[in-house]
Amino acid sequence: MKYQVGDKASFTKTITETDVYLFAGITGDLNPAHVNETWAKNTRFGGRIAHGMLSGGLISAVLGMQLPGPGTIYMGQTLKFTAPVHIGDTVTAQAEVVEIIDGKRLRLHTTATTQEGTLVVDGEALVMPPRE
Repeated sequence: MKYQVGDKASFTKTITETDVYLFAGITGDLNPAHVNETWAKNTRFGGRIAHGMLSGGLISAVLGMQLPGPGTIYMGQTLKFTAPVHIGDTVTAQAEVVEIIDGKRLRLHTTATTQEGTLVVDGEALVMPPRE
């Protein structure tokens, strides 16, 4: 296996209003916290926030495209949403190899942070990397 504990990769994306509406349409999650500014401005967040799973999807992009990369099979993921992501925030998802299991699977620490360094997602992924 060509991976080592400590290997890292990341992906950065600015979350747009279009991203939030497309995610809502694809998933069917039309929660007004995400799609209704009039309703959301009266919440503790003061406006619409992105779906937590949208940030989780950025972690999937790291795993599927960079580390381990194309052909990776996602086996499991834990996610703890620690802060909201607002439309216009730039989110960096990161994965770091923390364990190589039987030379066939990887356990990775996964995070997502905003442009200000605020941790918005913390978790762990288990994947089967592609065969060399």
